[in-house]
Amino acid sequence: MENYQTLQFDVLVIGAGGAGLRAAISVREKGLSCAVVTKSLLGKAHTVMAEGGAAAALGNMNEPDSWEVHFKDTMLGGRFLNNPETVEIFAKEAPERVIELETYGAVFDRTPEGKIAQRPFGGHTYRRLNHVGDRTGLELIRTVQDKAVSLHPTILMETTVTRLLKDGDRVVGAFGYNRLTGDFVVIKAKAVILATGGWGRMFKFTSNSWESTGDGASMAFEAGAKLMDMEMVQFHPTGMIWPPGVRGILVTEGVRGEGGILRNSLGERFMFKDEYMPAHYKGKYATTEKEAHDWLEDKNKNRRPPELLPRDEVARSIYKEVQAGRGSEHGGVYLDVTHRGAAYIKRKLPSMYEQFHALGNIDITKEPMEVFPTIHYTMGGVWTEPKTAATSLTGLYAAGESAAGLHGANRLGGNSLTDILVFGKRAGDAAVEFAKDAGWGNIDEDQIKEEQALLLLPLTAAKGENPFTIGSELQETMQENAFIARTEEGLTTCLDKIMELQTRATTLKVPGDRKYNPGWQTARDIQFTLKVSEVIVRCALERKESRGAQWRLDYTGLDEEWGNKNLVAIKDGDQVKITTQPVPEMADHLKKIVEG
Repeated sequence: MENYQTLQFDVLVIGAGGAGLRAAISVREKGLSCAVVTKSLLGKAHTVMAEGGAAAALGNMNEPDSWEVHFKDTMLGGRFLNNPETVEIFAKEAPERVIELETYGAVFDRTPEGKIAQRPFGGHTYRRLNHVGDRTGLELIRTVQDKAVSLHPTILMETTVTRLLKDGDRVVGAFGYNRLTGDFVVIKAKAVILATGGWGRMFKFTSNSWESTGDGASMAFEAGAKLMDMEMVQFHPTGMIWPPGVRGILVTEGVRGEGGILRNSLGERFMFKDEYMPAHYKGKYATTEKEAHDWLEDKNKNRRPPELLPRDEVARSIYKEVQAGRGSEHGGVYLDVTHRGAAYIKRKLPSMYEQFHALGNIDITKEPMEVFPTIHYTMGGVWTEPKTAATSLTGLYAAGESAAGLHGANRLGGNSLTDILVFGKRAGDAAVEFAKDAGWGNIDEDQIKEEQALLLLPLTAAKGENPFTIGSELQETMQENAFIARTEEGLTTCLDKIMELQTRATTLKVPGDRKYNPGWQTARDIQFTLKVSEVIVRCALERKESRGAQWRLDYTGLDEEWGNKNLVAIKDGDQVKITTQPVPEMADHLKKIVEG
């Protein structure tokens, strides 16, 4: 067995995005020792991709917003697959977490009265997104990072965790390696918090960076935790489509929140079409240009533009327009905000102005953007208990995008930033309470030997596949067969290909040694990504209906029976077992809110 370093902390936080750092703040404020492990560098987390704002019902825009309205919007957006208790906690605590962020030093945009400014977003009844231009996620990560660092947790940067270590059914630490040196490390902990974010790198076009390979979900699954709602992968309606090298990079929903208009190649504002307006949203959205204009001018607060429908609806609409031959020059649609004027655009959307100018030589103050749906977020993840963020494994907690339960079948834009604050804090608090009374647990050396052997195999194998080839083929089949529009035939083809790739991935070969070796690092990453892809596709096959992000061309409508079930994936030997569990029943006081 290779040598390894052993570290020991009361709480181990895996991931240094908003959820992980907020959890670390809670741990250190209670006086316990804490390590934060990040696969990349501190400050480089996908939290920065949430550009438009943090949703919380502060009610600063002279509108009758409340946690109850936020609750109803979130449940409706999630097509009622959400855990109602989780959503209630979230909607009630989101305002407190935003105000807390301000006390940490966050600098929000302001109303003329000096209050935090709030902008509209898809699926939200009122202006609810507390924002900093179109750089809200960047400001959030800067703020919580500064606060966390001031409390002196141990930060392990460029360190990849590859296995959760267990003592019986309890998680008691993790095993990983330093990405620069290749040195192995064992981190013992009384409690472990997964805050590893989502996964999008199994798709060809995604807003996700290289880190998003599903490590957290795969490690939790292999350790025996339940994964839930994994078929629900969010296709953000607007990603860059030109030039080809930047296809998939996010175009914030804030563009539409500030009045951006979607048009097809015929110049039609196609979101007005009846076929794109679900019945349960009619009456809330504008059906004419005049109504949309009046809303933009703040003359009609109840008829917001159809471009601000929930993301799943807008993404499908764009997809249908392109499939019908009404797409833009490069295969997307046009997103036009030029009518708002150059000064307004540069003030409210500075990052978008700079992004298109630098990457595409496009001036969005003078010409429209070309956009198309991109893989952006996952609603599924590790099942967690609402109050504590505890998983089905003792000693393991999960928060943020790696956890399931809040967003159901579709996340509303802006809910992610307050999600990581609300449940990052709760996971940290619960881990502290557990760690106070828990012992260290025993780590079986066989688990370490097994993981070391798996990691070292590609370096010692006489022959084998290139992990980058496996990854490329996975992206092709997922993009082709598990993208927005899904069918039994396409998903079955995709699953067959994934299983073939998993077999091939057991014999990988990479040159060099463990130092500065991206090929060696990718060899383990691709195994995580393949397992998560398998779970996604098996769940998509099982859910025989169209709901939220799950759009089946062979099962086009909502099925009442499926509306009462969450899909759960568990490890059964070497197999993935898909089961169902009932969506938790909504309490009477919450039913009144939804029915009101």
